[in-house]
Amino acid sequence: AFFWLVSLLLASLIWFISVHLSNREDAKLQYSLLIFGAAVSVLLQEAFRFAYFKLLKKADEGLAMISEDGRSPISLRQMAYVSGLSFGIISGVFSVINILADSIGPGIVGIHGDSPYYFITSAFLTMALVLLHTFWGVIFFDACEKRRYWCLGLVVASHLLTSGLTFLNPWYEASLGPIFIITLCTGLWAFFTAGGSFRNVLKCLSCK
Repeated sequence: AFFWLVSLLLASLIWFISVHLSNREDAKLQYSLLIFGAAVSVLLQEAFRFAYFKLLKKADEGLAMISEDGRSPISLRQMAYVSGLSFGIISGVFSVINILADSIGPGIVGIHGDSPYYFITSAFLTMALVLLHTFWGVIFFDACEKRRYWCLGLVVASHLLTSGLTFLNPWYEASLGPIFIITLCTGLWAFFTAGGSFRNVLKCLSCK
């Protein structure tokens, strides 16, 4: 979570400086800078995810050296899951805080012709992002460990795509649907990456 916060801080500083060095009265330029800031934020998040992976690898080697059997008590998959979940939770917390701040008022959502589904849609988007960060963490760590650079590229590309789709709001049908499709596909990918299989699912359902 700390690594995600640092990436957000750096992205915010870059966007803040860009805005102050540009023409604030140019609405089109400011919107472009907002998109630029979102892209930079995504790239920094993935860069810090990689930095966290390298840090955990060093810690894993140290734990293996002091353990009795020469093996680390925590597996890479466990670290990947926890890392992704922490990224997702802190990302979701920040999203919810902004939404709750808007809900304080004054006024009623939709009173000026805006969508009355703002809060429920935001809740679903936040849920999807928490899950996506968890899935991305599992895939990212596995790709780093096995040096599958194309997987890293797909993780970054899907993160950029998901972030870009949110700019379609308040056209929620165009953003929420594709984001949940990405979440489902990424979840299946992470499931098989973590060693899951349909056979294991059947065993689980049959309580074997």
